[in-house]
Amino acid sequence: MKDNMKDKKVLIVGMGKSGIAAAQALLYLGAKVYVQDSKPAFDIEPQLVNFLAGRDVTCYFGEVPACLDEIDMMVLSPGVPPELNFVQEAVAKGVEVIGELEIAYRVGNGNYVAITGTNGKTTTTTLVGEIFKNAKRKTYVVGNIGVAVISMAVNAEPDSWLITETSSFQLETTKYFKPKISAILNLTPDHLNRHHTMENYGAAKAKVFQNQDKDGYYIANYDDPGSFELSKQCKTAKVVPFSIKKKLSYGAFVEGGRIVILNDDGKKITLCRADELKIPGNHNLENALAAAAISYFAGIEPAVISDTLKSFGGVEHRLEYCGQVDGVKFVNDSKGTNPDASMKAIDAMKENIILIAGGYDKGSDFTDFIKSFHGRVKHMVLLGKTAPKIKEQAEAAGFTHITMAKNMEECVTAAFKLAEPGDTVLLSPACASWDMYTCFEQRGEHFKHCVHGLEK
Repeated sequence: MKDNMKDKKVLIVGMGKSGIAAAQALLYLGAKVYVQDSKPAFDIEPQLVNFLAGRDVTCYFGEVPACLDEIDMMVLSPGVPPELNFVQEAVAKGVEVIGELEIAYRVGNGNYVAITGTNGKTTTTTLVGEIFKNAKRKTYVVGNIGVAVISMAVNAEPDSWLITETSSFQLETTKYFKPKISAILNLTPDHLNRHHTMENYGAAKAKVFQNQDKDGYYIANYDDPGSFELSKQCKTAKVVPFSIKKKLSYGAFVEGGRIVILNDDGKKITLCRADELKIPGNHNLENALAAAAISYFAGIEPAVISDTLKSFGGVEHRLEYCGQVDGVKFVNDSKGTNPDASMKAIDAMKENIILIAGGYDKGSDFTDFIKSFHGRVKHMVLLGKTAPKIKEQAEAAGFTHITMAKNMEECVTAAFKLAEPGDTVLLSPACASWDMYTCFEQRGEHFKHCVHGLEK
């Protein structure tokens, strides 16, 4: 049942895309809205300026909000740490503090599929969305993928499906959020500058299935020890494992080179050959298994799942082929924002690699990342704030073929000069983009622009 937000006083903290969407929805529902952002008024985005024009909203830009004694609720955008002093002060005053995903669930309609994990979320979410759309279901693909959940949920039909990419930042501020089907794809170190420990990070991810009931399904990666261990905490929903390594007695797996599902009744459903997938690498085979399991246990016909698996071409900025110049291939994996994601990208490449890496440091260690090169990375070109750290750890591990660059133009030019025909220049930074770009998409677009400059 929808929460009645009429006349409730709500402070929204963080006025990015999800903050604006939350404010818009809550105003529509009759709430009294206050907004806060760490940026000063003169530095706020034009999109926010346009949104606020003519609306009765109390704003606190670049300052601590002075309304904590009068608000009923605080809604945090995903990028806002809950440990901020004024957030903790609100909690101490008895103010309910939740996130945009939680408020979307409370005020909106529809059935949720919630997909999380360190890596593979966007590919799996997009693929599941395509399967649901091809099954002629009313489908919205939302969440961390770039569309605020509340922007679709508030007007969604009761029988619609919200295929939701959920980050640890979104999940940690949930309370009653209950998807019909949930999935944790994997769990490797990431965002430790925010969560501080892997235990905290895992606990945030585990909230995806916390409220599910006996009619729900939780899709779990049998091959990933970190995430599969969390399935022990899933006390109510049916746990459905998937594996690319082991033939399972239940769930989704690969047998004889084919993707199969063994259902509740012990019936085996064969979907397609693994080599019919267009998306490369074992990590994408895992993503395909997860998507197949989600869709099958949501009641979608196997034929629809099979056809979509075979036709799906992947997502932008994830192992995206960008062209070839003088026999050198260029691949954009800007979505490789942590070492594990970039290790998977390197594993998926068969050619000799000139790797472009570096960016904003999220507290990652790059030792295993360097060790994953296995002779396939011929040279590494580094940029961004983490460049010195990666260089130091690479040299300590015995990898010394390194060039330092100031910006993406220098990276692409240097990589092209180092490459020989048949080589691949791979942008897979193993870091976030926030030191030089507003998002990984902007970084990927800049890389492609630089590659097209070489073509000219």
